[in-house]
Amino acid sequence: MALTPGMPIFEAAVPCMIFGVDRSHVVSPWYEFSIVGVGDGPVPLLPGFHFHQTASNSDLPRADTLVIPACLDVDEAPPPELVDVVRSAYRRGTRILSICSGAFVLAAAGILDGRRATTHWLHADELAHRYPAVTVDPTVLYIEDGNVITSAGTVAGIDACLHLVRLDHGAAVAAEVARRIVTPPHRDGGQAQYIRPATPTSGDGWLPLLLEWTVQHLHRPLTTADLAARSNVSVRTVERRFTETLGLSPLQWLLRQRVRRAQHLLETTDQPIAGIATACGFGTPASLRAHFARIVGASPATYRRTFSTRTNTSPAANGAV
Repeated sequence: MALTPGMPIFEAAVPCMIFGVDRSHVVSPWYEFSIVGVGDGPVPLLPGFHFHQTASNSDLPRADTLVIPACLDVDEAPPPELVDVVRSAYRRGTRILSICSGAFVLAAAGILDGRRATTHWLHADELAHRYPAVTVDPTVLYIEDGNVITSAGTVAGIDACLHLVRLDHGAAVAAEVARRIVTPPHRDGGQAQYIRPATPTSGDGWLPLLLEWTVQHLHRPLTTADLAARSNVSVRTVERRFTETLGLSPLQWLLRQRVRRAQHLLETTDQPIAGIATACGFGTPASLRAHFARIVGASPATYRRTFSTRTNTSPAANGAV
């Protein structure tokens, strides 16, 4: 992780908590995490903290992943030295993650040109105005475009970091890390959650009960009409509540739950693809393969070979600096 003076402490602390804590008891090898300060001596962060470097600029070429936390002030140009660090890392093929307004550093380095990217919704218009070659999407929690990942405001950095863990070690490991820091392993919806209820609570009436029931019955060929009938409400009401609360249509949310269940079964069981397709409600192996590849970016067979915990084939951890 690369830091410059004045960065906010939370955005810098998130990668430390996800990657910097030894979790080799969860999966081994875990990440080798280092902090590089762009400049000399301890790096002062807001409000009133100092980070000490654990590596130097000369160690950056060893990094598999570079993390850039938020900027001090999006109205000012990012420090040229930090921009150079990002540009050099990108040329080496390093995976790069920005948190919140850290996207401005990536944009200044030119590595977001022609890509989709996100940042805090408060700064999205400014990012799009200042860097018109970047396709800014202010509605999502994070975006992965090639080896570049950008995330939305503050807490969305946790979502993005857990996404990297999921890519490197699989959904089961990411879920375990999420449990240990007491956060959802994956939050559906986008930044609209921050101006609406993020997740349904007991005070939301029928929706939490419906979600719980649905997850327990993913093997069934459920439709929006089925969900409406289960809760004694209209189809239109179900569609509106899902969109308002989760940022997804009922069928989009249902599909993601099916894929997530399939990931878990692929990682933790030897169940054949046909059996997983049935257990997750896809009906046929062909349907499972099509939806899984579209959402996960890999076939179920490839995902199992990479992330199965039964054969200990989890890939080696990527270093984060």
